[in-house]
Amino acid sequence: MNIPKSIEWVGGADGFLRLIDQTRLPTALAFCDCRTVEEVWEAIKNLRVRGAPGIGVAAAYGVVIGMQGCGADAYRRQLDFVADHLRTSRPTAVNLFWAIDRMQRVGRTLVEVAAAERAARLLAEARAIHAEDAAMCHAIGRAGAGLIRDGCGVLTHCNTGGLATAEYGTALSVLFTAADQGRRFHVFADETRPLLQGARLTTWELQQAGIDVTLICDSMAAQVMKEGRVQLVIVGADRIAANGDTANKIGTYGLALLAAAHAVPFYVVAPTSTFDLTLPNGDAIPIEERPASEVTHLAGVAIAPAGVRVANPAFDVTPAGLITGLITEEGLIQPVKEAVIRERLGA
Repeated sequence: MNIPKSIEWVGGADGFLRLIDQTRLPTALAFCDCRTVEEVWEAIKNLRVRGAPGIGVAAAYGVVIGMQGCGADAYRRQLDFVADHLRTSRPTAVNLFWAIDRMQRVGRTLVEVAAAERAARLLAEARAIHAEDAAMCHAIGRAGAGLIRDGCGVLTHCNTGGLATAEYGTALSVLFTAADQGRRFHVFADETRPLLQGARLTTWELQQAGIDVTLICDSMAAQVMKEGRVQLVIVGADRIAANGDTANKIGTYGLALLAAAHAVPFYVVAPTSTFDLTLPNGDAIPIEERPASEVTHLAGVAIAPAGVRVANPAFDVTPAGLITGLITEEGLIQPVKEAVIRERLGA
């Protein structure tokens, strides 16, 4: 795949975070450089970097940036401030909190060490999170690629590729890996209103990889399934509860219902870090409500009457009973039941 790295650390411990600015795709490939915690927070909040694993990696580097130049006296207080602030950027994706918690735990062990060593070890931990995510993406691809058959049609929603992770992606990694293994298939990509991640990002990534893709409006999915053109639906996840209920980009729940109605297998792909076993079911997953302007405007142009009331939940929750299987770096979890999930995760 000839795609630049979506997330990159530039320099040593005093360096900075470079991101592909995903708000500019597909018309421009531009980068944003984050040198302050506030710039990292803004990039996550405003979707310059997005995808559950991707924002986790970005937040880890955000902790590194926030602790640069911090003296010993203020170290613990600053560490807690940086971590708490980054946690407020987005509420739904559990990877964000997982990565920040991990960085905070390491940081708390460094209070008594020299400043240079503190900075180096924090950066090493963030780099480890980054590298582990890349390895996870490839493992997920290997775990799920066998589901993709020659000539089949695959429908996906939102963006789950290298732009959403450290490398290759989650659900799209399954497709990229199947293509690497020589299989040829067709992908239908939902546009994913209101921010069009499917149209802007997924189609761009699939085209870059030479994978056959057709863009459809969200409302066309039922017709495409009815025509028998889809043999598999594969999506990502931002948080998975203990019973398998899954939060993902708004519109995923509707696709799961359509897949069930047309007897099309529906798979969720996510790393084990996306599971939140502290939540018994999807009712406890917080759902981010985003600005009304994302619905009322398109590329800055009003497409709805001024003053109209708007609901804009960024995610919905698909019940476990509608999910055929969960694909993780540890393999396929099936059936999607709490006992099976806990056994496979060793929890």
